[in-house]
Amino acid sequence: MPARLKDARRKLVGTKRTYRALKEDQVSVCYVARDAEPRVIEPLQRQCIDQGLEIIYVDSMRQLGKYCGIDVGAAAAAILK
Repeated sequence: MPARLKDARRKLVGTKRTYRALKEDQVSVCYVARDAEPRVIEPLQRQCIDQGLEIIYVDSMRQLGKYCGIDVGAAAAAILK
């Protein structure tokens, strides 16, 4: 599944960007780091559930950042439609 994120041509990295895209109905799959602060990722998770979108959980923020091709951790990422 992380390979899907790594190979995606249209993706977003970061909680704010992902949440904005969710509100605009542009996301097909959302990735969330399990070790991210709950106050940061709960609104994203609620929005995904409301829209019926798939949420894929990654063990750590560091790992999610690596899958996204960045050198820092990421709490959330998304593949766009």
